[in-house]
Amino acid sequence: MVSKYFRYEARHQPLATRGHYLTRLALSFAAAALIVFGSLFAGMLGYAHFEGMSWLDAFLNAAMILSGMGPAELLKTDGGKLFAGIYAMYSGLIVVLTSGIMLAPIAHRILHHFHIEDDKRKR
Repeated sequence: MVSKYFRYEARHQPLATRGHYLTRLALSFAAAALIVFGSLFAGMLGYAHFEGMSWLDAFLNAAMILSGMGPAELLKTDGGKLFAGIYAMYSGLIVVLTSGIMLAPIAHRILHHFHIEDDKRKR
């Protein structure tokens, strides 16, 4: 059922209905949110394991790294520093990935609309 919303219409097909588009947009947002919250939880586990942080401190540090702000407190262990570096590189890729997931339906709709207009002018 969900897969039909991720199949984008081809150039010769009509523009998706507003409801179909909004569902596609909501599903893309949900997929991106799932990736972000999964990454946040993985970061919390890493900080709790390698640095022995409380769950609240681990949440703060993981959220700060994931958002691109940097760590909230100084890291004490070598394992924690290595984890933080790898998690920071991973977080940068997650920002790009989730941006693409969320913007894909919008970009597709705009470009598809231009193709329809272009096809109408050619006739």
